[in-house]
This record gives sequence, structure tokens and C-alpha cells, in this order.
Amino acid sequence: MATQEQFDVVVAGAGNAALSAALAASDQGASVVVLEKAPEYLRGGNSYFSGGLFRFVYNGIDDIMEVIPDITEEERENMDVGSYPQAKFYDDLMRVTEGLSDPELAQVLIGQSLPTMKWLQRQGVRMVLAYGRQSFMHEGKYRFWGGLIVEAVGAGKGLSDQEFQAAERKGISILYQTKADKLHIDTQGNISGITVRGPEGYREIKTRSVVLACGGFEANAEMRTRYLGQGWELAKVRGTQFNTGDGIRMALDIGAQSFGHWSGSHAVAWDMNAPPTGDRVIADLFQKHSYPFGLIVNVNGDRFVDEGADLRNYTYAKYGKEILKQPQRVAFQLFDQKTKHLLRDEYFIPQASVVEANTIEELADGMSIEPEALAATVRNYNAAVQPGEYNPTVLDGKHTEGVEPPKSNWALTLDEPPYMGYAVTCGLTFTFGGLKINPQAQVIDTEDRPIPGLYAAGELTGGIFYNNYPGGSGLTCGAVFGKIAGEGAGKFSSGG
Repeated sequence: MATQEQFDVVVAGAGNAALSAALAASDQGASVVVLEKAPEYLRGGNSYFSGGLFRFVYNGIDDIMEVIPDITEEERENMDVGSYPQAKFYDDLMRVTEGLSDPELAQVLIGQSLPTMKWLQRQGVRMVLAYGRQSFMHEGKYRFWGGLIVEAVGAGKGLSDQEFQAAERKGISILYQTKADKLHIDTQGNISGITVRGPEGYREIKTRSVVLACGGFEANAEMRTRYLGQGWELAKVRGTQFNTGDGIRMALDIGAQSFGHWSGSHAVAWDMNAPPTGDRVIADLFQKHSYPFGLIVNVNGDRFVDEGADLRNYTYAKYGKEILKQPQRVAFQLFDQKTKHLLRDEYFIPQASVVEANTIEELADGMSIEPEALAATVRNYNAAVQPGEYNPTVLDGKHTEGVEPPKSNWALTLDEPPYMGYAVTCGLTFTFGGLKINPQAQVIDTEDRPIPGLYAAGELTGGIFYNNYPGGSGLTCGAVFGKIAGEGAGKFSSGG
């Protein structure tokens, strides 16, 4: 453990946003300490539990090869990555957030997404193409879809490990089991220090710059219920148990402005029998994200969402909330043999809560659904399926007519046994409300002025995600604003 009690920059948190800030501050020549509330064996925040996917702007394979320089010529010939221009990213973000995303912050996120990916690569973070999650073989080529094609080697765990290794190479101090507790300001309103609580108790670290990047309040049942609403205290938490809103509280205590969608969150279909908080071995494999290729029903056997409303990347973060509204907070994803080959790897882990049967009635019985109710739902759905070409890599328009809710794309009849039913509940990833920042990642006070020396990044900032989010943009957002925050904090601490 470091004994130094004064640092140029203190970073609260140790996930992707925090470590990006620490690396960027160190690049400015600042002395940096990272405060990790968890013990070392539980380090990494929510990033550890993520799939490690990053959404960013690219014009084609040449941009991708700057992020993944070891793509082979054979790989290049056998895939189609398409492009993902800034206008498309902006359109996707505004579409899924219902136009509420702060335009200024959104432009920074999007405009800096590719430069930040290249910067991460230079920091030693290796990426690979997300073949297993974001591509299908179509007409002889791997075709990547949904503007999301790159993941960290080793997924979230790999991303966390690589960023810690980069921090250690730079000599950045990391204090484990050390919680940020209180921010100190001087008579001019500048940051002057921070009180932390470690294994030996409380002490103060003097500093001119603090970067808050210690997550939202998703692991705080009281705050979930207060802000997200009734029933959210019963949701499972996908990630770390240590994200309890500490950074938000500390900043609000010194006059920071709250911002964003405080009653909103990222919540997904999560295995019904997953533990209350994240499992570091299974990590994100408790998620169940292939529902566009099947049906989702509740315990009464009724469908309640349009499974094919959009590409998975644009619906999965809001459908967890819909599951939470259902009786017993449970739903079932149904598939037959026609689409089994399209299911993601997470469906085949030994821990999956799955029932298999040769008839719909037997499947219903195994899921404790009244058999005739489920059989009627499936009959009505099958009769509503319209002809058309099925293509899982695009919005194929193969839809239903005459049932509610409709299925707008990828509508195939469910009639080729054996059938599979996966039991899912709501898995809460992170909360959308938090602190207001400006494009320089400075925390803004209630009078719309920056708090000198205070920066923030990651899930405790508000203003970008409302109602929903485009898959993979969370890690990108953390890295982009973490880098900006670290650079700003490093320069500020040296008087720059």
C-alpha cells in the first residue's frame, strides 16, 4: 500500500472509466492514486462483468485495423464490417433515448470514440472482432451488424486486467479496500483533498484534482427504490456489489448538480437463478440476448413485448424493466430447432435455467405455465407469421399481422421440436441518473459553474442515456470521458 498522503490526482473507482482517467492523468505527468473500494480479488467495478464490447465510429476495415492491427489478410477477405459513421451513431443514440440525450455530450462521445479506441490500443489494451456476439455467416461471409463489432480480449475481465496492467506499468498507486468518503473544498471552492476510509480507518489525502468514476447506485437497494421506483429493490444486480452511489453523494454534498434520467436504468433479461449480485466466474453469461429469434412470454403464457422491434443492440437494455413488471418478475424465452444455431454462447452454459420438451404443452408444464394458455399463444402467433425472407443480420421485415404485441422482424413459426424455454428475470446493469458534467468532464454545480478540480466519468454521470441505450456505448462513454477527465485533472493539478 502506498504511504504517500498527497497526490496530484485522486481517482475514485477502478473500472474502465476510472482506469482510463488514471492512465490519461499519468500521461500528463501527474502523480495518481486510484481508490478501489473492493478488495483486490473483487476489483474492477462493473467493467469486469461486462461483455467488453465497444461501440465507436469507423469508416471501414482500415479504421478497425488501427484498433486491431493483427487482423490477418484471410480474415479481412472473409468478413464484411461495413461502416458506422458519426451520423449513424448519433441517430442511434437519439432514437433509443427518445431524443433526450444531451447533444453536446453526445457529440463528444461520438466524435472522440474512434480516437479513444486508438488511444486504448496504444495503452496496451488488445481488442478482437466480436465474431460470436455480433456476426452471422451470410452468403459466405461473416457479416457484422448493429454498429458494434469489437470487444476486448477476454471480455470484461480481460479489459479490466489489461487496464490494471497498464496502470501498474505507469507506476500508478492503487489502494484496495479504500473507499472515497468525503470531498474537501477550500474557501475559494476548489478541491483541496478527499477523506478516504481504508483498513486502518479514515484519513485525508491532499490533492488539487479528483476524478469521480465509482459507478452509479444500482447496488444500493434503498436508492433503487427511491429513484427507480417500487419493485426495483427486488431486481438482481448484474455487476459489482460495491456501486452504492458514494461518488454521487459526495459530489452532491458540496453543491454538484444532479442531472439525467434518475428513474431510468440499463436492465436486461438475466437468468432467473443467477445470484443477487454479479458472479465473477460466470460474469455476463447469465444474460440471455437472443430473444429476437424466439418468443418471450410471462408466467401466464402471454407475450408482452415485440421481440423483433429492433436489432438486439437497441432493445436489450430496456427489456429487463419490462420483465420486472411481469407477475413474479419472471419471463421465459422460447425457441425451436430452426433458430437454435443462432443462439449466443450464453444459452449453453451448464448454469442456464432451461426446460426442453417435444411439445408446447410439455414445455409449458416444465415452466409451470398453464399448458393450454401457452399453446394458444403459440398457435395465434404462428398463424400471424407472414411470408418473407429471413435474415438475422438486418431488420428483415419478416413480421406478424393480427396479434398483439406484433413481432416486427425475424418472425418464424415456433413449430420444430424439441422446444427450449429459458427462465429469465430482470438484471440491473447500471443507473442513468447522476452528476452533471460539461464536455471537459468537469462536474457542474447548481449554479451551472464548474467545481474547480472536480471531474467525473462513467456511470455516475447523467445526461447521455435515457430510457435505453445503444449496446456497447457504456464502455465507450466511460473510456472517452475518463480520458478527458484524466487529462483535465492532470493539467489542472499542475496549474495548466
